[in-house]
Amino acid sequence: MRVHRGRGTDGKQLKPWTATFEVSPTWTEKSARKKAEAFAATFEKECREGVASDSRQKFSAYCDYVIAMKERTGVKHSTIVRYKELTGRIYPAIGHMKLKDIRPDHLNSLYAQLAQPEKGNAQATAKVDLAALLKEKHLTRQALADISSIPLRAIYAAVKGETVKKEVAETISTALGGDMEAFFSLDAKERTLSGKTIREYHRLIHTVLDQAVKEGLVAVNVADRSTPPKVEQKDVNYFQPEQVAAIREALEEEPIKWRTLVHLLLITGCRRGEVLGLKWDKVDFTSNQAYICNNVLYSADVGVYEDTPKTERSKRYISLPAETMQLLRQYRAWQSAERLRLGAYYQDQGFVFAQDNGGPMHPDSVTTWLTRFSKRHGLPHINAHAFRHTMASMLYFNGADSVSISKRLGHAQVSTTANIYAHVIEAADKKNADILADVFLKKA
Repeated sequence: MRVHRGRGTDGKQLKPWTATFEVSPTWTEKSARKKAEAFAATFEKECREGVASDSRQKFSAYCDYVIAMKERTGVKHSTIVRYKELTGRIYPAIGHMKLKDIRPDHLNSLYAQLAQPEKGNAQATAKVDLAALLKEKHLTRQALADISSIPLRAIYAAVKGETVKKEVAETISTALGGDMEAFFSLDAKERTLSGKTIREYHRLIHTVLDQAVKEGLVAVNVADRSTPPKVEQKDVNYFQPEQVAAIREALEEEPIKWRTLVHLLLITGCRRGEVLGLKWDKVDFTSNQAYICNNVLYSADVGVYEDTPKTERSKRYISLPAETMQLLRQYRAWQSAERLRLGAYYQDQGFVFAQDNGGPMHPDSVTTWLTRFSKRHGLPHINAHAFRHTMASMLYFNGADSVSISKRLGHAQVSTTANIYAHVIEAADKKNADILADVFLKKA
């Protein structure tokens, strides 16, 4: 039985809604015809009202369709890449199922399965300085990726000292002409996905089924009735004032490019990619502010690329202190001298922070530099995002309100800021209580 759906926006005929009516051998011909007509009338009515389901649509095919549609409608490339990664564990569980047959318990079983430790998934961590080894062998990270057929992202992770799969470590070691044991140490511990990561799987499934509801393929979104794990809100890590002072003191011994970059991370609270995406024409030396409207990202399939910031609210003007503007002037003069020295090799693209050839920097290069910087100076582990948390925390401790902090951070909603920094707000409030006690309750 078919009910035609008409044509889509591209003018092509849409697949019709279909349903199968089974006839019992005990029915008379007249009775079977009567019941079939009633079934057909009901099915057509449900189709027109948008509550009928397509009995043939399987989750995997429909999910691919939804992801492709999201990509066409401008969803960020990084989000599309993540969606495709998530399908790797969703499809084996429910990909073969028809949309109409998926129940909440199927999804709950998937979430429970995702929460189980991954067995036989040994991880490896470099125990030698791979960056120095590559330099010694006159190899770039891209060259190593080409030789080993390993994604560039995995090469960067290994060089940074992050854990990689055993198979990746073995392939890299072979490409470098040695045994894995010489370059990597193995960690065979079982690993589990966090509640936050499992929620990502849930959100994708919910998004797909939500579209199915909109298109009348299913009557309800069963993901609403499932029970994904709760996400425990972790305390954000931020530097204490004495740690910031130690970092700034150590930066005085570093090149002006990195001194300026880390300074901006701390003062602006920008995300790593937002700082790397900043261009000189967005720095206003008259009004002492920068317009954050660009983002530099990396994806294995396209490499380093530019995009807009995380959300529309992330496009924002950030006021900068006079000290920051002075440092930017000094750095701009240094960069101009470098451009003249490099000549035609430097293809100026307007970036405040660029590679030696003028192109956008790889975001992971910031992470790698900070790791080595902290080791050189005996500082605690430093990651770029900790500066963002540090700026927000210091503003809270000094009486700034959530609205102004949220605006500076570029959060889509003030509630996001309040949730992330809940424990900081609580600690700041205790400080306010002490101030009030000093003012009102201490005897003269």
